[in-house]
Amino acid sequence: APLTCYSRAVGLSEEIMTLLEKIYNDNRTMRCAEILPKIFLDVHNQCITSKLRDFLYVLLNHPSQSCKKRRRMQSLKLKVQNLHFIITRICFRDLVFRSDDCEAIDTGLVSPYFAEDRLQILQEER
Repeated sequence: APLTCYSRAVGLSEEIMTLLEKIYNDNRTMRCAEILPKIFLDVHNQCITSKLRDFLYVLLNHPSQSCKKRRRMQSLKLKVQNLHFIITRICFRDLVFRSDDCEAIDTGLVSPYFAEDRLQILQEER
C-alpha cells in the first residue's frame, strides 16, 4: 500500500526516536547529545511543530563541528527536517491533532484528558 501523509509522519517519528536512543547510548555520540533537548515525538500532539522547530534549531547550531560531522547526527538532522516539512507543509491539512500538551513532548508523560461531561461527573461525585 502506498504511504499516506499520516503513515509517513508516524514512521519517521519512530525512526527519529530510535535514532535518538542510539545517539544517547553510543560512546561516539553521547557527548553530542548532551545539548539536545529531550523530545518525545507524538504526531497527534499539536505542539510537535514548534518542538521540532526548536529541536532542529539546536541541531543546526550545534557548537561542536565534530558532532555536526557524525553520520548519526547528520541523519538525525535530515530526518527531523523531513518530519517538520511533512507535518507543516505536505500533510498540513491531513493530520488530526488530539492534544496540545507541550509538556508531554518534553517529558514523555501524557496528562489525562477529561471531556467536559466526564469532568462534570467527577465533580459531582465529590
